[in-house]
Amino acid sequence: MATKTKKAEITIIDTTANKALGLATKANDLAFKTTEKVAMKSISLTEKGVRLSSKIIKKVLKASAKNQELVFNTLDTVKGKAAKVLSKSK
Repeated sequence: MATKTKKAEITIIDTTANKALGLATKANDLAFKTTEKVAMKSISLTEKGVRLSSKIIKKVLKASAKNQELVFNTLDTVKGKAAKVLSKSK
């Protein structure tokens, strides 16, 4: 009868270990799926942010080019007027 008790104990231990392993596997799968969803969402949002930043930078560069052109045109005008005034004063 002692053997039956040990076999029963071993069976209970095996059953419990298998249940614990099954629960750990389910928890691991859930954690993996959740992490994957979070990572994919983060990548998606980052891509949207990069696209938006790219559009903004393009617009800023166009505006900057226009402002730079305006400054150089103004400098050329001032240079021309200054040259006329300086040549008259000699």
